[in-house]
Amino acid sequence: MEALLTGERVRLTLLDDHDIDHMTKWYNKTDYARHLDALPAKPKRAEDLRKWRDEAHEHDSHFLFAIKEADQFIGFVELDGILWTQQNAWLTIGIGDPDMYGKGYGSEAMELLIQFAFHELNLHRLQLTVFEYNNAARRLYEKLGFVHEGSHREFILRDGQAYDMLLYGLLRKDWNQKTQG
Repeated sequence: MEALLTGERVRLTLLDDHDIDHMTKWYNKTDYARHLDALPAKPKRAEDLRKWRDEAHEHDSHFLFAIKEADQFIGFVELDGILWTQQNAWLTIGIGDPDMYGKGYGSEAMELLIQFAFHELNLHRLQLTVFEYNNAARRLYEKLGFVHEGSHREFILRDGQAYDMLLYGLLRKDWNQKTQG
């Protein structure tokens, strides 16, 4: 029997302590932190990341998974802030190893998570934000069918320049049409 969240090359699993240790190394890289968060880039402690993971597993409105290629941890995906009455959630992805960029792992992981969100959790809408300068992520989201719905103009200041934070959304009916048609 196939595991619930397994694709052709990646699978989504529980985030374990070894994965957390990997993530602390990623947060020492400015580019990684600047793509995920509007807060200033800074290292994260393993105990803080473990607390984040543990809190996610304690709440029914937060689903957090490690992305594994074979047994190699390459990133995480999460559904957070689920509003069950409205059937919508926020979605996040982070891949930490630059050697894994552009190889389709993020796309496959996102497809698994979107399928899980719409068909296992019965959600209606997924949304995410991305900084204007993160072109690779924007291409990925648009390829998956996310629609640019708006912008928080000049939301983030980095290296003396102002960038927009973009809001993207994906509806279950649009995802079903894309994957079935």
